[in-house]
Amino acid sequence: VQLQASGGGLVQPGGSLRLSCLASGFTLEDYAIGWFRQAPGKAREGVSCITSSEGSTFYADSVKGRFSISRDNAKNTVYLQMNSLKPEDTGVYYCAAEPAVCRGEYDYYGQGTLVTVSS
Repeated sequence: VQLQASGGGLVQPGGSLRLSCLASGFTLEDYAIGWFRQAPGKAREGVSCITSSEGSTFYADSVKGRFSISRDNAKNTVYLQMNSLKPEDTGVYYCAAEPAVCRGEYDYYGQGTLVTVSS
């Protein structure tokens, strides 16, 4: 079982990035996928989550209207589109999986991908 996050990088404020979370070793469509981030010296923060069957989505207040989560079960991949990025969005972004719905009780975690928002 593996989750692999990718797509991070350096971007200027106001820019965009799309993160990907590729799953292997389990059936992605049966799982809810969440994205988290952790900035240096700060606690981990839940960013977004998408449920398995209905694809219901949830966002932290800090990213509502700017980030969008989606899934492509055929590609075993969940995406996090990040627009209008701010310096405070800087951090390591992780994805995680739990059965069906977003409860915050994740079974599988991936390694992170670094996002740096700076001019």
